[in-house]
Amino acid sequence: MLYPLKMNPIYKEVIWGGKRLKEVFGKEIPSCNTGESWEIACHENGTSLVANGELKGKSLKEVIYIYGKNALGTKIWEEGNNKFPLLVKFIDASDKLSVQVHPEDEYARIHEGDFGKTEMWIVLDAKPDAKLVYGVKPKVTKKELEKGIKEGTLEKLLNFVDVKKGDVFFIPAGTIHAIGAGILIAEIQQNSDTTYRVYDWNRVDDKGNSRELHVKKALDVSVLSDVVGKEKLKGRIVKEGKNIRNYLVSCKYFSTEIIEINTESKESLNGEKFNLLIFIEGEGRITYKGGYVPFKKGDSFFIPAKMGDYSIVGQSKLIKTYI
Repeated sequence: MLYPLKMNPIYKEVIWGGKRLKEVFGKEIPSCNTGESWEIACHENGTSLVANGELKGKSLKEVIYIYGKNALGTKIWEEGNNKFPLLVKFIDASDKLSVQVHPEDEYARIHEGDFGKTEMWIVLDAKPDAKLVYGVKPKVTKKELEKGIKEGTLEKLLNFVDVKKGDVFFIPAGTIHAIGAGILIAEIQQNSDTTYRVYDWNRVDDKGNSRELHVKKALDVSVLSDVVGKEKLKGRIVKEGKNIRNYLVSCKYFSTEIIEINTESKESLNGEKFNLLIFIEGEGRITYKGGYVPFKKGDSFFIPAKMGDYSIVGQSKLIKTYI
């Protein structure tokens, strides 16, 4: 019988990483430079392993191979797509990341053999005065963008946004962006690891070398629309008894909700699509036809499409996402 699959994360060590994944979620990170925790992943650069039950130790890729549409859901399967479509991460930025942009599907398919990358961020914590980059200032042209990249003066063209806990950003492919120092986020994205580095703040390593920039590809895919004042999402809040559900994003690639549970939340699952659950506060249990599975803050679960209806019991807060 299919059941809620708790996933073991994959850790990525990077120069801008930190140790907040351990401090906030109690994760067993490999070092104090851990920048990413791939919570639910099925990509050639990292695939999650099941942490519980009879499938413990199997990769998400193996689960999909064994159970097919019962795992992924009929919606994906009937479209002839058996590749897992999403990637969910926690990101701990102790230093600012490079300024980046991601391609849309067609460009990524032709040039990288990968999905495009539309994504969203949910800010889980932010230090005072934290900022991130979302797009560029109004009326910036591609020519000005190219000049700023080549001359190392791009910073004056970027749109900086103040950040606090609870802020939500939707980042369509083509949007220039960067996470600033002191920000902890949950990221939901297409299942892609394709990134074009636009600008790295003129940083150099201890040998005086700067990191590679992907100027031509970045210019090809960048969309320079006016985003100032339209950066943050509020969503649509619905009260469900003592619980609160906030419908944040619904795009062609994923839908995402935040659910605040005070007692129990009943979730419907009809075999059409899987659910991904990422618990960011509290603890409790997921109950289903075959029993229950406990959860705590920082746990992430793949809920197979054919598992059937389930309930989340216990005071908690979680991110729920699905196609």
